[in-house]
Amino acid sequence: MGPMCSPSQMHHSQKLLSLLQASRQVQRGLIKSLDKQGMKMVWRLLVYMFFISFTSDQFIRAQDYTDYVPPAPPPEEENCDGIFVSYTFISRQKEFPHVKNASAQAWAFKAMATVLNAGTFELKAWKIFIGFQHDEILVSAGGAVVMNGDDMPAAVGNGTYLSGFPQTDLKTSIETAGDLTQIEVQIPITGTQFGVKPPGVPMPRTISLANDGYKCPKPTVKKTAMHVCCTRKPKFKVKTESTKFLPRQYGDLSFVYDIIQAYDGNYLAQVTIENNHPLGRLDHWNLTWEWMRGEFINTMRGAYTHKIDSTDCIYGAAGQYYKGLDFSQVMNCEKNPIIGDLPSEKAKDDKVGFIPHCCRNGSLLPTIMDQTKSKAAFQLQVYKIPPDMNRTVLFPPQKWKIVGVLNPDYKCGPPIRVDPTEFPDASGLLQVTSSAIASWQVTCNITRPKKRNSRCCVSYSAYYNDSVIPCNTCACGCDDTETCNPNIPSMLLPSEALLVPFENRTAKAKAWAKLKHLNVPSPLPCGDNCGVSINWHINSDYKTGWTARITLFNWEEIIFEDWFVAVEMKKAFLGYENIYSFNGTVLKDINNTLFFQGLPGLNYLMGEVNGSDPKSDPKVPGKQQSVISFKKKLTPGIKIVQGDGFPSKLYFNGEECSLPTEFPIGDGNRYRVNLVPVILLTLVTSMLMTNHLH
Repeated sequence: MGPMCSPSQMHHSQKLLSLLQASRQVQRGLIKSLDKQGMKMVWRLLVYMFFISFTSDQFIRAQDYTDYVPPAPPPEEENCDGIFVSYTFISRQKEFPHVKNASAQAWAFKAMATVLNAGTFELKAWKIFIGFQHDEILVSAGGAVVMNGDDMPAAVGNGTYLSGFPQTDLKTSIETAGDLTQIEVQIPITGTQFGVKPPGVPMPRTISLANDGYKCPKPTVKKTAMHVCCTRKPKFKVKTESTKFLPRQYGDLSFVYDIIQAYDGNYLAQVTIENNHPLGRLDHWNLTWEWMRGEFINTMRGAYTHKIDSTDCIYGAAGQYYKGLDFSQVMNCEKNPIIGDLPSEKAKDDKVGFIPHCCRNGSLLPTIMDQTKSKAAFQLQVYKIPPDMNRTVLFPPQKWKIVGVLNPDYKCGPPIRVDPTEFPDASGLLQVTSSAIASWQVTCNITRPKKRNSRCCVSYSAYYNDSVIPCNTCACGCDDTETCNPNIPSMLLPSEALLVPFENRTAKAKAWAKLKHLNVPSPLPCGDNCGVSINWHINSDYKTGWTARITLFNWEEIIFEDWFVAVEMKKAFLGYENIYSFNGTVLKDINNTLFFQGLPGLNYLMGEVNGSDPKSDPKVPGKQQSVISFKKKLTPGIKIVQGDGFPSKLYFNGEECSLPTEFPIGDGNRYRVNLVPVILLTLVTSMLMTNHLH
């Protein structure tokens, strides 16, 4: 969000927007009837009106966009039967520090994006993509929010999706008599970009509408502007139900924000969280969002805020309006509250419990483990402030984010208005349903961890090689690299070294390198820094089958209840026979995945504890282990020694773990994943042996 404006600035901005819209109306109405000389006269009149109306210092401030004169609409807008999206570069100014390297110079830029509904169908929950390409940092976007929930300033150098707030829908010209305030939204953009030495113009590579059911051709690009007319797909089916809202969308994780009671100054909302991904999971989840209109949380049931503080209310707009309210009883006044689940002991508490699906200590399991534990819910009473003091003026919070402990990362979209949720009779005795007053859905999807940004890692070992290939260097990040090298491979280890923390492995690694005549780099490689590591060991290989052993190490102090491991086996999947100390499930429809979890009573992966003598012995990780057997009948030609027995992906509690880039081989060294050198070596050896025999 941009800086707050004074009432005077707000007044000037409203006058400006009115004049801008009036100018666009004049352009559309006269462009076909005036010649060039006539248009020049109109523009002179408009410029004069701007000058007279905005002679104050606010007029020339960049943040107010009062120096922006909209260009005449291109002919393509007049002929567009769909959604017209445009982007206009306005200006830029060199930022500090001033550097000689043009590609490293920062520039503050201003631009204007516009979305116009020129078609015959209302556009629900509009969203656009702007393909920024010059390492842009988005500082503000009036009337829009970044769809992935990132706070501004946000790095958008690879492009970004924007969605509307508070104006989420664009009606048609037909149903509004051409009212631009209802069919069009203008998005003033400010930010920083790098490079593009003048007179070059830092334009995006593309713009498009991101709503389902529309197709956008390549945009028309001019020096400082680009535009595109996106048309509705002919085969796109329009909902035939008598509803005003969008259908609910699928996401790996979804939230529903239901208003179940509404009053002029406050409302009661229920938040429902559903885990829809078969491998998705959250432990000890923490949820946050951003109030956009000064709201605050008065009370909650089924969850709590990590900070109970009314300071922001007392010294803010809420305190000025609610002068008689005892804010000491208010739960939270933060703009970005952090919300957590209650422990199971609070499920039947008269004050904070008795909410279905609440109070599970933040655990949200996949449906294949326990469908009853794949959903969570809580309620909150929200107070509003002027000018929203009407029971029909309802806005959900924006920028939803949820995180867990050693769980996958979720990227969430904006709240989308959907059909009101229907609730069955709470007693279960009556066949009746009640509806929410208003409902919004937020969908989130799992993102694959970036390199060196995992939370778990895997090591490889085999019966035919006495060295272990440990987890990758900095697999889960490296904060301190002053005493270690983050850019070299990890050192081979003896198998017993896996049982001690990384900081206690140095002597073992050096001794092993000396024994195996291996190089000892200086400085040594950094550790993996992962909370959970998993060792995959090839245990045996015989004519009709083979076995592997999987060992889980928990280096955290927390206990993982109801843990699971999912293993993708590209070549060995069909040969899976059994796992002996865990429960095993075959998930053929999910990329040939084997799903393992603890047996009843053994479903806890304990945390790290002190050694027998804390002063001298290293800490001991929590550990679980099992052997897995495979048959070769359905996997003919499988080559275990060449790496076919190792997983292609491995997940712990939904988080994709970092895998080594090489396999153990039979000579005590490493085997790279790249098979080309081995194939060439085999061919050369075969040729030499043939020549020798001849």
